Amino acid sequence: MRPVFEWSLGSRSLLLGKRTLIMGVVNVTPDSFSDGGLYSAPEHAIDHALQLLEEGADIIDIGGESTRPGARVNAQENANPGPSTPVVTPTKQPVEEEEELRRVLPVIQAVKQKRPDAVISIDTYKAKVARAAIETGADVVNDVSGFRWDRQMLKTLASLNCGAVLMHMRGRPEEWRKLPPMQDVVMLVKRELRDWVDAALMTGVKRERIVLDPGFGFGKSFEENYPLLKRFQEFHDLRYPLLAGVSRKSFIGRALAKNGHDVPVGDRLFGTLASEAAVILKGAHIVRTHDVKACADAAKIADIVVN
Repeated sequence: MRPVFEWSLGSRSLLLGKRTLIMGVVNVTPDSFSDGGLYSAPEHAIDHALQLLEEGADIIDIGGESTRPGARVNAQENANPGPSTPVVTPTKQPVEEEEELRRVLPVIQAVKQKRPDAVISIDTYKAKVARAAIETGADVVNDVSGFRWDRQMLKTLASLNCGAVLMHMRGRPEEWRKLPPMQDVVMLVKRELRDWVDAALMTGVKRERIVLDPGFGFGKSFEENYPLLKRFQEFHDLRYPLLAGVSRKSFIGRALAKNGHDVPVGDRLFGTLASEAAVILKGAHIVRTHDVKACADAAKIADIVVN
């Protein structure tokens, strides 16, 4: 049985655990690994978000900067570096704050105007972008850095009336290929998530507003993602709601490889659905996906087994 939580988003809350919630992805970027910039224009992103809501998305996750493998990010020095998060000299930021705001705010505003009931998440690691998005109508801040790349993020989240997703990322995208292997990826991710969420609580972020994400694909080698999938239920030891984002990830392409070549992004739907069903059966509360209609159907069947 999956544990049940009430996720506080400030002005409202979501019940997590009775059924799987679907988070639909909207990348307002020209260089997303998953869609190649199909929705980089605001009008296309707005239409796509509305379509995902019609297909069954419970949450729309809007992002204005790609953190694909190899992307360079302007992370500030990590305040609490661990063995898997080496501190390096910050690199030039390809997407400035103002550009990210220009991309995402019109989409958030338009979706909320057309669908006032929509739950919107802003996918960002920048405190300024997070605050502006929440003030524009977003309900959740989804930070791939675990609230660690912007020194102001924790204080900002503590002052905002919103939900927060703390995701585990090992290193930074430009470092991933050079990171040493992990002996026990599940144990390490659990330990670092526990440390980072404790830091958030100490800064004033309320426990009932936090969801944890082990970060499939983010700083993990192909082989290191499979234990995360197989042992996903162990993350319930942390006693927080869990989000899983496995959609179209490279480890799926590797598992489905043909003739020595990884399956391309466009051919990973069935592998994605199998992975999403697996994490639901292991207790995921929220699944972040690009293929909302297919995932929503699969989740309904998986939920019958879970519940």
